[in-house]
Amino acid sequence: MAKIKQRWLINLYPPFLGAGIRITRLQPDWKAIDVEMELTFWNRNYVGTHFGGSLYAMTDPFYMLMLIENLGSDYVVWDKSASIRFRKPGRGKVVATFRLTDQQIEALRAGLKIQGKIEPTFTVEVKDETGTVIAEVDKVLHIHKKRIGGA
Repeated sequence: MAKIKQRWLINLYPPFLGAGIRITRLQPDWKAIDVEMELTFWNRNYVGTHFGGSLYAMTDPFYMLMLIENLGSDYVVWDKSASIRFRKPGRGKVVATFRLTDQQIEALRAGLKIQGKIEPTFTVEVKDETGTVIAEVDKVLHIHKKRIGGA
């Protein structure tokens, strides 16, 4: 499937659509994704800033998807846990960027060869339009090699 079409389909995912979460960049090799969210009536909390659940949702699936695409079909990749630290109220447009390097991918493959399963942590910063970090999200993923005949 063409990457433009994939980006378009992900942007139509109901939780993203409802919160106004939008992928603005999906690199063809799945090593870079940029996501943004404007402050709207639908993602605003009681005090007029970004709802924390929407801030988390804009970071939720991306490292898992990136690793599924980059490690290939021989591996199972799941989100295992996450935590979010709110640093400052979010107003206006907020952005999150996700990056994977070839070195990170090779280190994960090496760890999988040695241990069979790994649980790496990735940190994502959500920033406002001035570049100020308003939230940090730690994502723990579970990765293991598929067994013959199933996951």
